[in-house]
Amino acid sequence: MKPIIAGPLLAVETERNGEKMRKTLFYISLIQFFSVCLSAQNELPASFDLRDVDGESFVTSVKSQQKGTCWTFGSMAGIESNLLMTGNWASAGERGEPNLAEYHLDWWNGFNQHNNDDTEPPTGGGLTVHKGGDYRVTAAYLSRGEGTVRDIDGQSFGDPPDRNRPDYRHYYVRDIEFYTAGENLANIDLIKTKLISQGAISTALAWSGFYDYLSNSHYQPDKSKIEPNHAVTIIGWDDNKITKAPEPGAWLCKNSWGAAWGDNGCFWVSYYDKHTAQHPEMGAVSFRNVEPLAYDNIYYHDYHGWRDTKENCAEAFNAFIAERDEQLKAVSFYTDAEAVEYSIKIYDSFEDGQLQNELAHKSGLIDYTGFHTIELTSPVELAQGNDFYIYLG
Repeated sequence: MKPIIAGPLLAVETERNGEKMRKTLFYISLIQFFSVCLSAQNELPASFDLRDVDGESFVTSVKSQQKGTCWTFGSMAGIESNLLMTGNWASAGERGEPNLAEYHLDWWNGFNQHNNDDTEPPTGGGLTVHKGGDYRVTAAYLSRGEGTVRDIDGQSFGDPPDRNRPDYRHYYVRDIEFYTAGENLANIDLIKTKLISQGAISTALAWSGFYDYLSNSHYQPDKSKIEPNHAVTIIGWDDNKITKAPEPGAWLCKNSWGAAWGDNGCFWVSYYDKHTAQHPEMGAVSFRNVEPLAYDNIYYHDYHGWRDTKENCAEAFNAFIAERDEQLKAVSFYTDAEAVEYSIKIYDSFEDGQLQNELAHKSGLIDYTGFHTIELTSPVELAQGNDFYIYLG
């Protein structure tokens, strides 16, 4: 086992029922590499379609992207589906189906030439707006509380929408998990189970001559060297679907090229496709436990989230100073492997090279790779100007 630690931390405060309650939320990336075996606990059906689950659909309408924004549509389709699965969209008082602003993510993800708060000036470097991104970019944007916002709040392609306004409604994704079907599809039942329980799974493929128009299906053989260049969303499967692959079985995917394309905007991708459900960063991403954003102020250590790792490091901590009277409520972090045991500790001081005066601790097990938000057992009271330390091991 080789542990690795890297990553960002953030803090937040919240207001509930008209009463000011400040929370602080942090995240550090704790990464460990080792092998685990996953297996389905229940028998799964040979076919499944989120558009018709006992007559109810957990998939939002097919949309039409402009330019290279497919990754934003792949992200939002997964988040919208989870809001339908949990009922959190309706319980928040929203009407109709979930409809989130893909282009707000495209403009304000923080990695592009339009805006990057890590540079001075914050314009001119990084990605070109409307010309690509990935699900880790989405994760950083969500963890900072930039989004996601509703379509009626921040959707604008031609000109950047406002970064934030008092009337925006934000939704926070508490957990983002990354899966792969694995060699010989050993983990395929895990992805199917998550699809049934959590909603649509965001994915990607290489759109470069591998689509078969007659069967409305896609298959890129493993020998191909082309990297993924188009994001879509898995909404179902059929174990018996015939494609150009040597074996049957395919994922039902929702595209973002309008409902007139394919079969009502959907198509099939073989289980044996090189990247779909296989690419470690883009293959199968579940945006889980989406809820109205409870935090009205966020501090973070790493603006760009998880982009790299620090090896040969088994523990880490970061220092912060409370900007006002706050309650520390939760800690969040990334894991780069499955079945990672974690230990979170909050300290009041750091003196003579030692963390001192422990205020709280929480430990547990994270099952899957990704971003996770962990509630502390009890809140920690912080006074304005007080320094405090978040440890993760």
